[in-house]
Amino acid sequence: MRVLVQRVSSARVSVDGEIVGAIEPDGQGLLALVGVTHTDDPATARRLAEKLWQLRILDDQRSAAEVGAPVLVVSQFTLYADTAKGRRPSWNAAAPGPVAQPLVDEFAAALRDLGARVATGRFGAHMQVELVNDGPVTVLLEL
Repeated sequence: MRVLVQRVSSARVSVDGEIVGAIEPDGQGLLALVGVTHTDDPATARRLAEKLWQLRILDDQRSAAEVGAPVLVVSQFTLYADTAKGRRPSWNAAAPGPVAQPLVDEFAAALRDLGARVATGRFGAHMQVELVNDGPVTVLLEL
């Protein structure tokens, strides 16, 4: 599992012109783009959720847990693109939807269990993600 985290001052995801998830934090929040591979399991999703929640990338080296920052979770299979050969990425390392969706849902649920305010995109949909990256700060999380 890979989570590309961006510190944001706002973020929203739309499907067919309808906003399906948004965060408008009082200060900062996190956009978490989540990719799943074949070997991931619910324990991996929970560990990465805790890592994200405790990650000290907000102002004054504080975590989302410390300030109650909201998190927008968006599935992103393209995080597992293999571009080593040619010009067309391979998606073989990305888990198929029936495997990935429950794990993205588990990641979001684990954040909620930790106390996060979580908004989500819509799995498998063509989404438009808008954000204001604060810093900019972008970090790739893996276990």
